[in-house]
Amino acid sequence: MFGHPQFQTGFTELDDLSASAYGHAVQLGCFDRAAIISVLKLDEPEVDRIEQVLLRMRLLQPRPGDPSVLVPVSPDVAAADLVGPTEHQIRDLMQAVTDVRGKLLSLTPLYFEGRRLRNRFEAFDVITDVDAIQNVLNRLGQTCRKEVLTVQPGGARPSSLLPAARKSAEGMLERGVRMHTIYQHTARGDLATKAYVRDVTALGAEIRTADEVIDRMLIYDRETVFLPVRTCEGGESAGAAIVREPTLVAFLCAVFQHLWDSATPFACDTPKATPATDELKQSILRLMAQGYKDEMVARRLGMSVRTCRRHISEITEELEATSRFQAGYNVAMAGLLGKGPAASAAEWQQPSPPRP
Repeated sequence: MFGHPQFQTGFTELDDLSASAYGHAVQLGCFDRAAIISVLKLDEPEVDRIEQVLLRMRLLQPRPGDPSVLVPVSPDVAAADLVGPTEHQIRDLMQAVTDVRGKLLSLTPLYFEGRRLRNRFEAFDVITDVDAIQNVLNRLGQTCRKEVLTVQPGGARPSSLLPAARKSAEGMLERGVRMHTIYQHTARGDLATKAYVRDVTALGAEIRTADEVIDRMLIYDRETVFLPVRTCEGGESAGAAIVREPTLVAFLCAVFQHLWDSATPFACDTPKATPATDELKQSILRLMAQGYKDEMVARRLGMSVRTCRRHISEITEELEATSRFQAGYNVAMAGLLGKGPAASAAEWQQPSPPRP
């Protein structure tokens, strides 16, 4: 540890005889070899060894003007002479350590900023160019190996997009890729969407519907997720966020599974989609009971405001109500909101209380 060679070896040799010889030298005022031999009963080789030990420990030093005479010095002077250079070296090293640590720690903000940017680049990509988004979607659709999970809000899909969607779905299904898609209940009434669903389910896709869903979401092989870009105010802007961070991807997959478990299978060949109609009415009633206006109800259920108002009109007529307030009262009295999404159509015709 210490660089001074005499400090490295002298201390281990400071035995009792050397200490006793030092004490006699202090009494005599010098290191008198003959006196020490006589008092301590030592021989010449032993006195030579003791003298070398005391010199290395700086407890004996030559007398100024007469180097042949060795005189004892106080332990604190000897200590300062022996360890002083080492202490100075330690102070220099400590200062160097402090300087190095300070310079390295000054890079901490730069490091975390770089990590933040790197994590963002590795975990997220935000693409605003529509053509670039489509190119990435096409590539992932072609390279997908196991599974595609999709949430499509907004009711019926635009008919102009269905041919390309059908072609992409057919290619993946023919390769053995599983497809699970969630629409909103309002998609069941669209003929083009029903035709698309009929075609892809015949190839093995599974389609379900729910009253409300989260934002549009596409998950490829539980590794890559597409999400719409949102502004700070919650509005949607042009672009897509591509998520690859494993923890966030796993969370989004769990969100999809939760939606899937509570959704209703999309059966195209049934003569009438009564369960979906009942569930849609339940959803409208629930949102009305929460105080949402017609526009917000329509937006959340993926339908036009005109269609939403037509359903509300039908519901109030079935409940024999003349206003939203009376409709809510009749619903509460009939307990319709407590019957769940599978309530039968007959339950919409519960007797209403007498009109005031």
